[in-house]
Amino acid sequence: MAISKLPTTLKSLSPFPVLGTSFSKLDFVPLDLSVTNHELKAVDVSSSSDLERFIWNHIKAHNAKVAYGGYLEERGIYNRSSHFNKQVATTERNIHLGLDLWIEADAPIYAPLDGVLHSFKDNNNFGDYGPTLILKHHIDGFEFYTLYGHLSLKSLSGKRVGEPITKGQQIATLGTAEVNGDYPPHLHLQIIFKIEDYQGDYPGVCSLQDLEYYKSNCPNPRLFLEGLV
Repeated sequence: MAISKLPTTLKSLSPFPVLGTSFSKLDFVPLDLSVTNHELKAVDVSSSSDLERFIWNHIKAHNAKVAYGGYLEERGIYNRSSHFNKQVATTERNIHLGLDLWIEADAPIYAPLDGVLHSFKDNNNFGDYGPTLILKHHIDGFEFYTLYGHLSLKSLSGKRVGEPITKGQQIATLGTAEVNGDYPPHLHLQIIFKIEDYQGDYPGVCSLQDLEYYKSNCPNPRLFLEGLV
């Protein structure tokens, strides 16, 4: 199967919503955390509590329950962390490769498709994913992966590499800033075609010089919220 055909195929399979079935289209509001959003100039984005206040005020102002966005967004919120921050503009990792879903901690996360647990890990660097799961999927002979970052520590408990995962199965809950890399609670959702040798981890932010590769390897996960956003 050609990579360009995969999003169409996934849509035809009606993926299970990663946040469950209790939400409607009216519950979601887009959120811009890019360097071009002038509202962020009044926010200390290095503070998870200040950023969380900004996000929840945005959600409440739109009578929503979930904020979403971030795919290929150039962000300034990674400057606080040496895990991302570089001195040369073209190699600074500040372009976001997944879709973020901002919602309260402990929110349940569900598998959008059948698969197996590829790997899991607590990526506990400051500004990193925190607890992370990666699922492996097969569709018509094509293998690809989905990554779920910023989870709770209990989401890793009892997990076994290779265990089968059923579409619609709860696989995790979201973590707090204390365990999720010091961010407001949210899910980082990412599709990955070629995962190389990564285990429980994969770049979720890239540099400008690497953008074309990662764009082709990590398509927009928005299709997992088809009909909602």
